Amino acid sequence: MVTSDSSAAPALLSDSAPTSQTFDAVIVGGGPRGVATLIRVAARLGADERQNPGRTGTPLRIAIVDALEVGPGATWMTSQPGQYLNNTTASATTIYPDESTELSGPPSPGPSLVDWMDDVARAGEHPAGDWVAAEAGALRALDFTSRRLQGVYYRDQLDAAAAHPLIELAEFTALAVDLDRVDHVESVNVESTDGGTEATSVVLADGRRLAAPTVVLAQGMVQSVPDAHVRACIDFADAHGLRYVRPGMPAERDFSGLPAGETVLVRGLGANFFDVIGGLVEEWGGRFESVAGDPHGRLRYLPSGWEPRIVAGSGRGMPYRSKPVPYSPQRDYRPRWATSEWFAELRGRRNLDFAAEVWPTIAKEIADQYLASLSAWAPEALRADLRAERSTPAAAPGPAWIPLLEGCGTGEEVDRVLAEAVVDPRWNWTIADLRRPTRGQSVSAEEWAEFVDRLITDELGSMSEAATHPRAAVNRVMSVLRNAAQDLGAIGAVAGESLVRDLHGWFDADGLFLASGPPSERVRRVLALIESGVVDLLGPETIIELDDDKACFRATSAITGRVAESRVLLETRMSKGKVTATDDPLLQSLLTSGRARIHAVDGVRTDYIEATGALVSEDADLGHNLVDASGQVDSSVVVLGIPASTTQPGSAIGATPHKSSPLLAGADIAAKQILRRAARARIEHADAACARAAALS
Repeated sequence: MVTSDSSAAPALLSDSAPTSQTFDAVIVGGGPRGVATLIRVAARLGADERQNPGRTGTPLRIAIVDALEVGPGATWMTSQPGQYLNNTTASATTIYPDESTELSGPPSPGPSLVDWMDDVARAGEHPAGDWVAAEAGALRALDFTSRRLQGVYYRDQLDAAAAHPLIELAEFTALAVDLDRVDHVESVNVESTDGGTEATSVVLADGRRLAAPTVVLAQGMVQSVPDAHVRACIDFADAHGLRYVRPGMPAERDFSGLPAGETVLVRGLGANFFDVIGGLVEEWGGRFESVAGDPHGRLRYLPSGWEPRIVAGSGRGMPYRSKPVPYSPQRDYRPRWATSEWFAELRGRRNLDFAAEVWPTIAKEIADQYLASLSAWAPEALRADLRAERSTPAAAPGPAWIPLLEGCGTGEEVDRVLAEAVVDPRWNWTIADLRRPTRGQSVSAEEWAEFVDRLITDELGSMSEAATHPRAAVNRVMSVLRNAAQDLGAIGAVAGESLVRDLHGWFDADGLFLASGPPSERVRRVLALIESGVVDLLGPETIIELDDDKACFRATSAITGRVAESRVLLETRMSKGKVTATDDPLLQSLLTSGRARIHAVDGVRTDYIEATGALVSEDADLGHNLVDASGQVDSSVVVLGIPASTTQPGSAIGATPHKSSPLLAGADIAAKQILRRAARARIEHADAACARAAALS
């Protein structure tokens, strides 16, 4: 049974006391982690019923709190535009664990996103709206779904779990701002369900308190507090009557109504940028048509006349790289040096310097694959002595550049091999170019325009011929190796200083840029907008200045020297939260009060709170529990996912069918604690009631 916020809220007990309720568990965060936790509770209840047929019990009262929408959460809100897409295919999503995920609890089979889409398409309708069946029927497993469609999937799975007869679910669309330890539940004017034992109250922004023996913090991506520059932009816009859209999730921002024909500044060329542009094009009413005869699916944009001139910049100055075209073959890549055995040896190490001991090997893999692909794509681009296979008796067969890379001990040495191996300027490239595409050298506006033309050509070729294009080869290496590399940090193999400086400092960003880009069709549209002049890439190392005299924002690229001014500045940067500077009031309060602490590795602070490790065993009562400033474990609070990423390897990644999911394993650990603490509380409550009755008699 499900109750909503309004029906779940009781009347005030007094004029001075906050409205309070008691539950068996409170889950803060209504997205996939919260949904998965409820699914695992239902699975465990179902297993208990099968083992004890005929036994009845009192339903568990569970509350789920989300500031925006229970079920989808913030990222997958069902009210957001259909143009906002996932950057993973439909086939990569489920909310149910399978045999690949290690659990101590029972199995809980259920539909993956693709299965659910098939069911909805066959039904031809859905209570959430006609668009749900239309989208579900138009997509295949390797297509990229809208975020809102995935949100409906999560909501449906939540409803299915909540339909269990022993679950009473209360939903609160509200902001959680604090946790309060309650030694005796009666002290917050709630009828005790646990005989006065310890409980924790989730405090909502309106003063209501939701008390329970177990609280699960299942927040997803937290957002950052505005830094000094963002605050200055907000104040500047207010003072001069300008328009400024601060960083954040696109679904929570309004980018509509831009002035036609005028310059609009945009900062940020990552995943959000593609979503925002996709939504704006729909509003403008322009259309795209295929360029006849183009082998890579190039599009031409036909404007409506309502378009502004978008001038976009970022640190790199380049948009995220595209995913390959769905259903097209990808490069057959098997690591030469960064093998599974190599990673296994590193996993057993401690105090690794990522930049010195891990990155050079990954860099060699990137260089090898780039040169191998280039030798087939444009062999004349390579130095003459590197174009042929080695086949002399004194040398093992294979590419002639392998001995050169074998001797490289640093990333800089790998880049020198690349720089010397490629003699055609058209294809000359180093790995350092990923972060500084002109190698930090100033270029003229004309040279930058030529660079952008090459970028468009290469991006079209890369997405369309992913198995053979040199740029696609680079992307492929990163997509294969980055998870294993990041896992070294998550399990504690990387020294704390290197973890913060290298792995979190630049490698994660490089991985997102190369391997976590948008769908190819979305990229084709952005490239067409660039070629039409609607979108203008300003250049790398873009900075935003505030011009009081002209009452406008000014964007300048330190590399191209180009300048653009506007009364409108849109931030399409992801306000990806560091818990140390998050705008989440609950996490802020936990840190300020000492109820939580920042996780440190080798004495170096990370950006995440500390929780205990995963304990995948029915004999373990705890796992993923909050750690306070003194190092004490709070057994009543379970933390899942992103706010505790450094102690929960891989938990920030969504669950994929037939792939081990720390997210779903963590949800099972949380569900186990919910049920055990609820059972103990009820036993204690029954014992206390018996004692009171005996005393009265």
